[in-house]
Amino acid sequence: MTARALVSLTCQARGGRPYGIALRRDAVRLLRLLDLGHCELSLLLTDDRAIRELNRTFRGKDRATDVLSFPQFESPPAVPQPLRPDGVPVPLGDIVISLDTAVRQADSMGLPLTLRLRMLLIHGLLHLLGYDHERGATEARRMFARERELLAALADADRRGARRKPRARAVRATAADTDAHR
Repeated sequence: MTARALVSLTCQARGGRPYGIALRRDAVRLLRLLDLGHCELSLLLTDDRAIRELNRTFRGKDRATDVLSFPQFESPPAVPQPLRPDGVPVPLGDIVISLDTAVRQADSMGLPLTLRLRMLLIHGLLHLLGYDHERGATEARRMFARERELLAALADADRRGARRKPRARAVRATAADTDAHR
């Protein structure tokens, strides 16, 4: 039984709706690229005030941040299990992105805002899959390498889409991706 990736979007950020729609599309594509089309993901595009409150409440850090991830499970499985027999998608968790912070970062990095948001989405998704750059330099290198790989895969999919030539290229989640991240 196959399922369509389920990605819900809530956009609280003023002027963020078009960016949220693009984020949702990217999230669906990422889940498919990672062979996680049987999973469910929740996205929240918000502002600095709201993400600061979440950061204070859940991480004890009284400041705004760019992205927060809230995994559904405390120890994510190496690769989320296939679609449940009852047909219900496997929940991965929630990703919260501050549009305010993303705008500032995109400007200071000289990047289009859509690219910075895509980068933050990938970063948040990898946290849901068990990656954690705060565990040390080796872990950070592994996570950031995976981010670059997924960013390139999405860019490649964008180019193929512009040419309208379908071509399968999977960048699947593997047990090796997340085993070391526990």
